[in-house]
Formats: sequence, structure tokens, C-alpha cells
Amino acid sequence: MDLIVTLMPILLFVLLFWVILIRPQQKRQKQVTEMQNNLQKGDDIITIGGLHASVHALDEGTVVLEVNDGQRLTYDRTSIREKKA
Repeated sequence: MDLIVTLMPILLFVLLFWVILIRPQQKRQKQVTEMQNNLQKGDDIITIGGLHASVHALDEGTVVLEVNDGQRLTYDRTSIREKKA
């Protein structure tokens, strides 16, 4: 019984750490992965580096982006941070 009482604060700390930090990060990562998998031609996006472009073509692991002046750049899908509304 004393062992349970002694370990209770440590277990509560681990549970609190998981609920406050780890779980929300997992949810955000899942949403980003879903967004990257659901990209379609013509979507306006922002890359991790801050490049604003639109999707010109899609491949399994890469995305061809078209910037304002008509240039096309190839990026990995994982480098897409968000889709503009």
C-alpha cells in the first residue's frame, strides 16, 4: 500500500505530461498528415520554408508547385505545412 502512495505522484505527473504535451502534438501531426495526403491539383499551399504556391501536379511522395511567375518547383509532400483557405 505504501508503494502505491509513493508512486502516485510520479504516475500523475506522467499522465499529466501525456495529456498536456504528447496527445495534442499527436493530433496536430495526424491532421497535417491527412492534409498532405488529401492535396489536390490547384490547391494553394504554404511550405515549411514559407513559399506560397499552388499545386501543379502530384506524385506519391512529391508535389510540383507553381509559383506566381509560372516557375515550377518539386518538393516532398512532407514539406507542405498548410493549405490556404
